[in-house]
Amino acid sequence: MPKRPPKEVDIAIGSTALANFVIILIIGIVVGLAFNRYARGWLARLGATRSSDITSALVGIAGAFIGFHLGVILGLLPSPAMLYLAAVAGAILVLWLWRGR
Repeated sequence: MPKRPPKEVDIAIGSTALANFVIILIIGIVVGLAFNRYARGWLARLGATRSSDITSALVGIAGAFIGFHLGVILGLLPSPAMLYLAAVAGAILVLWLWRGR
């Protein structure tokens, strides 16, 4: 009978994936809210509502996932920090394109 690796290996892979998921969510939310609050003119900021914050956060999350996975496809694997920077860049790019700039 072949030996099966210990359960700790499976748990470590799952916890790493969960940690990446949570970090990407946080990156998307923070970038989305910051973009909604600070990347517009002063007059548009006066009309910022809770629904615009939620929408910007959701679009930021989508951009962070796109950036993260493009980083994986491009092979930025030596350091997770590179993938997180790709997630930030993806969130900024998607938000910028979504705003029509």
